[in-house]
Amino acid sequence: MAGGVTDASAPVLSLRDAAFSYGGAPAIHGVSVDVHAGEAVALIGPNGSGKSTLLKGLLGLIPVTAGRFEAFGAVRSGLTSRQADAAARLSRRDIGYLPQSDELDPEFPITLEQVVMMGRYRALGFFRWPGRADRAAVTDALVTVGLSHRAKARFGELSGGQQQRGLLARALASGPRLLLLDEPFNGLDQANRDALVETLRLLKTRGVAVIVSTHDLELARDVCDIVLLLNAEQVACGRTADVLTLPNVQAAFGEVGVEVDEHTLVVPGHEGH
Repeated sequence: MAGGVTDASAPVLSLRDAAFSYGGAPAIHGVSVDVHAGEAVALIGPNGSGKSTLLKGLLGLIPVTAGRFEAFGAVRSGLTSRQADAAARLSRRDIGYLPQSDELDPEFPITLEQVVMMGRYRALGFFRWPGRADRAAVTDALVTVGLSHRAKARFGELSGGQQQRGLLARALASGPRLLLLDEPFNGLDQANRDALVETLRLLKTRGVAVIVSTHDLELARDVCDIVLLLNAEQVACGRTADVLTLPNVQAAFGEVGVEVDEHTLVVPGHEGH
C-alpha cells in the first residue's frame, strides 16, 4: 500500500525544536522527534495541549515558525509562504489524515465504497474516472480496516465505529507513507477499538509511519513505539516504556488527576486541540 523511503534508515519525519503558530505566539513549541517507516508515535496531553495543532502543522495547514522540520527527506522550515504552500501540497500526497470530526453527512445517499474512493480524488484530479488501480486501492483499504463485506452498504447505515473505520479507509486509499490520526478512538465500542488497533499494527508491518493523538495510555503502550507528551510544548519524548512514567504524565497533565496501579496509568478522557 505505502511507498518505501529511499533510505530505510532516514526518518519519514523529523522535527528539531520546532514551533507552529496560527499567526501570533507559538501554539506549540520545542518539539523534537524522528519518525521512521513502520513506527507509531502517540501524541498525549491534556485538552488544549497542542496535539491537533501539531498534526495540522505537519499537514502544512499552519506554518512552522521556529526550528527545523523535514518530511520525506525535504526541508519544510525556513520557506516563503509560496514555497511552504507548494511543499505542503507535495507532502500531502504522501500523508493520510483522519481528523477528529468529519463533515460528511451520514444521511447523504452514498455507499461506503464511494466514501473510500474519495481518498483517490487527489490522484485522480477532476477529469479522470476511477480506473483499475483506483478500484484496487479502495478494495485494499476496505480489507485493511476489515470492512470489505460492507462495501456496498450506505455509509449512514453503518455504526459509528464502522463509519470511523470507513473514514480511515478513505485516508488509506491514497497509499500514504505517513498516517496522522486525531483522537480516532473517541467513542468507539470495544469491538471497533480492537479492530482499529489491529489495523494500526498491520499498517506498521507494511512500513507506514503513524502519528496518533490520543488520551488512551493503554493504547499507546500496546501499539506505539514512541510517546510525545505535550502541554503547549514538549514535556517528554522517547521510547514508550521510558516516557510513560507517572512523573512525566503528571508533568504533562498538571493538576489533572493521574491514577497508577501495578499495570496501568490512567487519566480522564480529553479531546485534543
